[in-house]
Amino acid sequence: MKKKLVRLLFLAGILFTVSGPAAAQIYVKIRPTIPIVVRSERPSRNHVWINEEWQPNGRHYRYSGGRWDTPPRRGYTWRQGYWKHNRRNHTQVWIAGSWRNSRGRRG
Repeated sequence: MKKKLVRLLFLAGILFTVSGPAAAQIYVKIRPTIPIVVRSERPSRNHVWINEEWQPNGRHYRYSGGRWDTPPRRGYTWRQGYWKHNRRNHTQVWIAGSWRNSRGRRG
């Protein structure tokens, strides 16, 4: 009886550990259409134009549009987001853009 209880607790611990860090992603079969965005004048030399970004919204994506932004620290550049194809289920998932330094670390 004691061995069964230990095994049950061990399996519950494994399930809890594995399921905890899993992040939900939204997969879509057809990419959403991009609205036309008129780029405004650059506010300063330090500003960088960030193209389309898509935000999860339930089981779909919501377009957040382009915008001007400044790097969080000197030496950081913007890595554009992109759609990644999932070969297993033939869907698309949005990989969000982010600020990166020269070593590739996020900002």
